[in-house]
Amino acid sequence: MEYKITVPTTAEALAELRAGDSVLLSGTVYTARDAAHKRMVECIEKSEPLPFDLTGSAIYYVGPTPERPGEVIGSAGPTTSGRMDAYSPALIERGNLVMIGKGARSAAVVEAMRAAGAVYLGAIGGAGALMAASVKNLEVIAWPELGCEAVRRLEVVDMPLTVVIDSLGNNLYELGPQKYLASLEC
Repeated sequence: MEYKITVPTTAEALAELRAGDSVLLSGTVYTARDAAHKRMVECIEKSEPLPFDLTGSAIYYVGPTPERPGEVIGSAGPTTSGRMDAYSPALIERGNLVMIGKGARSAAVVEAMRAAGAVYLGAIGGAGALMAASVKNLEVIAWPELGCEAVRRLEVVDMPLTVVIDSLGNNLYELGPQKYLASLEC
């Protein structure tokens, strides 16, 4: 199935998504990699404000390259999501519902997702130009000294993604190979 989702969103809006579904994501997406995740968790631990409201938020694990003249963003391919696993449960517990990246997630992240109704969407690795084409506006909103890892607010239209882990914990990285191997048994 293919779905159009607008962020920020709600767990109810994400509940119908299943691992393997296609999503065209529009709305406000925040960028944050491991350095920014570490700082956000430090803010939580110190009861300091975060750079954006996590409620219903989408976080894209990306460190975009500098834009060329006339472009909003440079290449914007996903980074490995597992680097955020130590920090993601704390953000999910505070309202983050959509994570975008590539690669496997830990059991702790999947459990936090199931408890909150969150989803993990896969972006196409190696296709940073395709991902960048959906970005219509960009603003650095926190920690510019982190360079490509600074937190940015992106406005996106129809960003093409795949549901890797749905809100029930179904995981495409596990289900896909199982389905393929079952098809060989015929």
